[in-house]
Amino acid sequence: MRVIALRAARAALWVALPAELALMVCLVGGVRITGAVLLAAEALVVGVLALEVAVMWPLYTARRRAGDGRRAATLSAVRAVVPVAVRRLMVHEVRALHSLGLWTVRRRHRIPEGSLPFSYTEPQIGTAWAFFFASVLETVVLALVIPWPLVHLILLVVGVYGTVLIVALHAACVTRPHVVGTDGSLRLRYGALFDLPVPASLITAARVERRYDGGGLVRVDEDGVLDLAVGSQTTVTVELAEPVKFVRPLGRRGSARTLRFHADDARAAVAALGRKPLTPERTAPSSPPAPPA
Repeated sequence: MRVIALRAARAALWVALPAELALMVCLVGGVRITGAVLLAAEALVVGVLALEVAVMWPLYTARRRAGDGRRAATLSAVRAVVPVAVRRLMVHEVRALHSLGLWTVRRRHRIPEGSLPFSYTEPQIGTAWAFFFASVLETVVLALVIPWPLVHLILLVVGVYGTVLIVALHAACVTRPHVVGTDGSLRLRYGALFDLPVPASLITAARVERRYDGGGLVRVDEDGVLDLAVGSQTTVTVELAEPVKFVRPLGRRGSARTLRFHADDARAAVAALGRKPLTPERTAPSSPPAPPA
């Protein structure tokens, strides 16, 4: 019974959230909506909220009885009701929009002093601009063709937001490059969608190796090789002493012992991974030679 209620709560979220968003867009845009429609929409929202509370409350009380604090119990109940993919997509969108702000002021995200950033956006610039112009063209065409004001406004808002999101996703890739730390560690990233820190102690070898593979952004084969491709290509291969764990963009987990990724300057990235960390002995100034007797 609890499983059925949990599934019903998740399905209600998928229905109520888009409907409420569309209603808010219409109201902000000045579209006249009858009282019956408003009443029905509010009744739907109240019903969904009541269902969510009814499903989450037993989960919350169970976690409290188990000894969890209020915050931990609340987060546990929310995670049980809201699907992982929905939560991660919302987080990715917020991070992408934050990256758009960083890109506007010409800043990058969390690059420690002395670390070396390596961009990876070169193979996808053409594709990003193509999607941008296609989204703008589609928004303009629909604005001219659709005659109904309500549908026209909804599609206009969706089109503008989609265009902004395309720019934000590219901005996230620009402001969140790969990073090689001063200690030889590696941080693999792809915009706001993927982030994998690799300690320097696990890196045993790095080499330039250009490969062209089809498929998705993050792929792992049976041999434990992770491909983080950009434009269906990788240029750097890193061997590890033991597997590292990572999280895919939609929440699935995996592990890999070999990492293949793209860097625009692959030779510089490999050279940076091969440099020795700075130590006090290396940084201390050498003493002057003793005068001759």
